[in-house]
Amino acid sequence: MKNNKYEVIMCIVNSGFSESVMDVARELGARGGTVIRGRGTANQEAERLYGIAIQPEKEIVIILVDSSLKNDILHALYKNVGLKTPGQGIAFALPVEDVVGLNAEKLESFDQNEG
Repeated sequence: MKNNKYEVIMCIVNSGFSESVMDVARELGARGGTVIRGRGTANQEAERLYGIAIQPEKEIVIILVDSSLKNDILHALYKNVGLKTPGQGIAFALPVEDVVGLNAEKLESFDQNEG
């Protein structure tokens, strides 16, 4: 099994909360992220089930992090922008097998770890 050095964290929050997501992630070592605007499709049954009003306008924050940072960032996102907060966010992480496009210093250390 390949040991992945990077994870991608995706956090979906109500519109206007992407900066809160990035503030939390940066505080724990993330360097940056990408925000995509979207629209949720939850229906009234979902609102009743979770007991919260669903805001249709969403922001999806995508953050590439070192695997060692993943758990701390996910826990902090849950606490600061999770479903029981005004941000009503959900966050999850996926393993990343290969990465290109990082700065040269990072790529050199990536190549040395592989060889």
